[in-house]
Amino acid sequence: MSDSKNFRDATRLTTLGRDPAAYDGVVSLPVHRASTILFPTLADFEKSALAPTETGRTTYGLNGTPTTFAVETAVAELEGAHGACVVPSGLAAITATLLAILKAGDHLLITDSAYGPGRRFSNHVLKRFGVEVDYYDPLIGGDIARLFKPNTKAILTESPGSYTFEIQDIPAIAAAAHQHGVLVVMDNTWATPLYFKPFAHGVDISIQAATKYMSGHSDLLAGTITFTKECEPLIRQTVRDLGISLAPDDCYLLLRGMRSMAVRLKHQEQVALALADWLAGRPEVKQVLHPARPDCAGHALWKRDFTGASGLFSIILHPIEKPALAAFLDHLTIFGMGFSWGGFESLIVPCDPRPIRTASAWTEPGQLIRISVGLEHIDDLKDDLAAGFARMAAAR
Repeated sequence: MSDSKNFRDATRLTTLGRDPAAYDGVVSLPVHRASTILFPTLADFEKSALAPTETGRTTYGLNGTPTTFAVETAVAELEGAHGACVVPSGLAAITATLLAILKAGDHLLITDSAYGPGRRFSNHVLKRFGVEVDYYDPLIGGDIARLFKPNTKAILTESPGSYTFEIQDIPAIAAAAHQHGVLVVMDNTWATPLYFKPFAHGVDISIQAATKYMSGHSDLLAGTITFTKECEPLIRQTVRDLGISLAPDDCYLLLRGMRSMAVRLKHQEQVALALADWLAGRPEVKQVLHPARPDCAGHALWKRDFTGASGLFSIILHPIEKPALAAFLDHLTIFGMGFSWGGFESLIVPCDPRPIRTASAWTEPGQLIRISVGLEHIDDLKDDLAAGFARMAAAR
């Protein structure tokens, strides 16, 4: 294909990772399934020992096939990174990255709004291997420098937090970090590369749960790690040493999902904001946590740094008893109650951040509810929630 760097993101999504001329004009990249790769000469065989830390060369199925390299190239270019690795889940992207850049005796700072399983890995595994882990208030901004220690090596950010939706001042955090030689890792799953360019804002390594918006169809687990040139050797070598890779068929599905991401995300953005506005007017709702709304605490930072919003946000209900909450949630017909988000179907889950917060207490007495908007019609979503609110009122 022609040089896609001159195209806008929506067009790049349809062109990246394709090479019809190489496959008899086939528009969609074929799946290359492989374990063993044959080498014609001794010289070629010996050279392959170094290839897994590079990109674009097939040496063994675990280290990637042309299908793998196509999706890695596409993701890296979308995020503005030097390169990318694809792994079997968003959690694998977090764990591989942290294992790559940390060693015993190092200190890691993590936002208090971080993804729960990543937090669990840090507390259970990294600490056991001798890494110090501390949490910081996601609204700290450049003042994070006062938390640095001589052994601080990295900061794990997530903006916004995927339950409580604090927007972090990523440029200020990155500026403070780089003055002290500290790496900045960001979970960019919520905004995707379409709505936030991490490397343009000072991030060194960006991770995504590609399970969510990049896949978009709730049938795939995948994670991506994108990085600067300086971070590439550590990331590639660690991913290889851990023996993790995304299967070729899943790489194909990820590329297939990316083709429609721009139009899906635009619909989800518009419907989610309209639904958030409607919910803000409901008497049952105390507060809406959506960064694109002017009444959200992080709205000014979102408006400055982001170019859009995805379909995930939260609401805080006025305090209710468990039976009334069950009446609201148990019989929803469109919203499914289940983990994950970013798929074609709308989801809803009750949340409680209080047990895990350590640096910034969550003091809201009302029930936190997270909503992921899918591709349904907004009037049907409103009707479903309105019926749930009616059941909740009847149960009180």
